[in-house]
Amino acid sequence: MTTASTGGAARPTTPADKAHQGAGPLLRAWRERRRVSQLELALRADSSARHISFVETGRSRPSEELLLRLAEHLDVPVRERNALLLAAGYAPRYRETPLDDPAMESLRDGVERLIQGYEPYPAFVVDATYDVLAANRGILMLLDGLPESVLTPPLNAMRLTLHPEGLAPRIRNLPEWRGHLLAQMERQIALHRSAPLRALYEEVAAYPVPETEESPTARTDDPASAFALPMRIEHEGRLLSFISSISTFNTPMDVTVAELAIETLLPADPATVKYLHSTMS
Repeated sequence: MTTASTGGAARPTTPADKAHQGAGPLLRAWRERRRVSQLELALRADSSARHISFVETGRSRPSEELLLRLAEHLDVPVRERNALLLAAGYAPRYRETPLDDPAMESLRDGVERLIQGYEPYPAFVVDATYDVLAANRGILMLLDGLPESVLTPPLNAMRLTLHPEGLAPRIRNLPEWRGHLLAQMERQIALHRSAPLRALYEEVAAYPVPETEESPTARTDDPASAFALPMRIEHEGRLLSFISSISTFNTPMDVTVAELAIETLLPADPATVKYLHSTMS
C-alpha cells in the first residue's frame, strides 16, 4: 500500500487523498489557463494563497463549496466544474438533461419561438460542437440549393459554412470570414478543453479553400465594417451582407443549457433588409 508523508510517521493514502490530489492539478491548470496568480485567486474567492497552494499540490482537501467558488472565479465551464468535483471525490452538481427530454419542453418551445421571431432574419441554435439543433426559415433560405452530401444530418454549422461544397463558394469575403470562424473555435477550445471540438476544428481547418471572387459591390467601405466583420454571401444573384450575434444563457444549472448558443445573422445594409422582407413576406 502506498504511503504519504506527514512530516513524521507515514500513513496510508486513502481514497479521499487520491481524489483531492486529482482535483489539485485540474484547478492549477484552469488557474494557469486564465493567467491568474494564487494570490489573486485567493483574494477573489475569500481564501488564502497558502490554502490555494495546498489544494493544488494535494496537501489540503478542498471543500465542495470552495471548489465551486474557485471554479466560478476562474470561469470554468459547467461541464468542467462537474469534472473538478468528481476529481475531488464529490458528486457532480450540474445535470446534463437531453434536449429532447420532457423536462426541457418549455426551453425548447421558448427557443423555437425566439428564432422564429427573428424571421425573416436567419437564426439558429447550436450545441458545444456547433451541431445545429434548430433553425428558422431564414437559415433554410441560405442553404437552398446545397447538395445533399452536406445536408445529411446531423447538420454542423462549421461544416456547412466552410465545406467547399457548402456555403463557402458563395461567401464573397471567404478568407476573412473563415479566419473569423477558426479564431472563434480556437477561443472555444481554450475555454472548454473539448476533444470533439478540437477534432472538428482540425477537420474544417483542413478543408480546401474554394477560390472566390470578391463581388464589385462588396466594398471595403461597407458601413458594417466599421463595427463588425460582415459575412457577404451571394444568394440567387444578390449579394447579402450580415453581421453575426451570439446569445447564451445566464447562470445555467444544466450542462446542456450551458452549452447552447443562439446565433442570429443581422442584415448589415438596407439592401439586405429589403431583400429578406420581400423574399419571405
